Amino acid sequence: MSSTDTNSAHHKGDAKPNGSATLTLQNKQIELPVYSGSVGPDVVDISKLYGQSGAFTYDPGFTSTASCKSDITFIDGDKGVLLYRGYPIDQLAENGNFLETCHLLLYGELPNKQEYLQFRNRVTYHTMIHEQMNKFFSGFRRDAHPMAVMVGTVGALAAFYHDSIDINDPVQRDLAAIRMIAKMPTIAATAFKYSIGQPFIYPNNQLDYASNFLYMMFAVPCEEYKVNPVLSRAMDRIFVLHADHEQNASTSTVRLAGSSGANPFACIAAGIACLWGPAHGGANEAALKMLMEIGTVDRIPEFIKRAKDKNDNFRLSGFGHRVYKNYDPRARVMQKTCKEVLDIVGVKNDPLLQVALELERIALEDEYFVEKKLYPNIDFYSGITLKALGFPTSMFTVLFAVARTVGWIAQWKEMIADPEQKIGRPRQLYIGEPQRDYVPLDLRP
Repeated sequence: MSSTDTNSAHHKGDAKPNGSATLTLQNKQIELPVYSGSVGPDVVDISKLYGQSGAFTYDPGFTSTASCKSDITFIDGDKGVLLYRGYPIDQLAENGNFLETCHLLLYGELPNKQEYLQFRNRVTYHTMIHEQMNKFFSGFRRDAHPMAVMVGTVGALAAFYHDSIDINDPVQRDLAAIRMIAKMPTIAATAFKYSIGQPFIYPNNQLDYASNFLYMMFAVPCEEYKVNPVLSRAMDRIFVLHADHEQNASTSTVRLAGSSGANPFACIAAGIACLWGPAHGGANEAALKMLMEIGTVDRIPEFIKRAKDKNDNFRLSGFGHRVYKNYDPRARVMQKTCKEVLDIVGVKNDPLLQVALELERIALEDEYFVEKKLYPNIDFYSGITLKALGFPTSMFTVLFAVARTVGWIAQWKEMIADPEQKIGRPRQLYIGEPQRDYVPLDLRP
């Protein structure tokens, strides 16, 4: 599919009927259809349950509920598998680049050479932000968290790019997608420069996507800045690893916001706001702080003991995952990338890395961790890597947002094109007061 195609629907197949499930509710039997996807567990369709029985299901956190059909990303947490459009994440991160991955997520296929060049040129053309937007940044306090700035400025894009907010026009939807992928690094770097009082650096469209981002982050007008290709490759790999992750909290937020018909810039701003939460996008920062707290390898046993103590509130950050019950497939690539970066920046014997490697060894061998399936996840290594690349911890989640933008927008485009899509409206289990009558103020006890 050419990158100029604007229809994001790329269905290799659809959910197939696979029998039915019988639910007995108050002596009444209700038949519920069961569907099978191309891979993964079967799904019981409860969409008509309320109409047939007057009952809802109760599923806090939607851990057992599929909210949509999607052919973008697949995760098998038990086996440690992550696929973008069927391609294993490690193959894409090791052999491809981020813009190839963007094309894959948006249009369903890896581009051929001509399609890649065309797509890269389209993204490159849109890297600058409207000049008036630079004034927005001066309206924030210098010490504002960069994620606060990101939420505000990305939402404001809708005020500048009126020609790409009509969600019913597939051409405008595609243009919005390209613009956000292109402008997110510029906005992120500008937020960083503002926070440290340095001049804003305009994009250099002679550079590739990751190199351009590092250039905007760390260059200054008064001296030449050359991007190290090893560090640029590491940055690109980090972007690939974080590009999408199925129906996580921020992606579900984008879909829910989009289901109301909100413009794409507002939807992505909502996703950024959700990502800001420490349980979601801030996990790599927490893992880095934990490694710094441990400090040296000889103190590891002390913290392992605390982690096993049920009466101690200490938890090992960067281990285990809500979805993965095996080794996070992204963590293996991240570990290799981490070592490459530390070698280049001259931190071969970095104490944090030594602590991380020993913790990883223990986690993979210790009966306690193995039994509870507490394997190292991507956040375990990404914090050290980003620190070595020169990013302050306040920028860690911002980088996550830059990478995840393509996943959000691909999921949003898929949702808009889905004929079964309805405005999101979860139900609830009400446990408050039943109906009661109003009592005038003077008569209340």
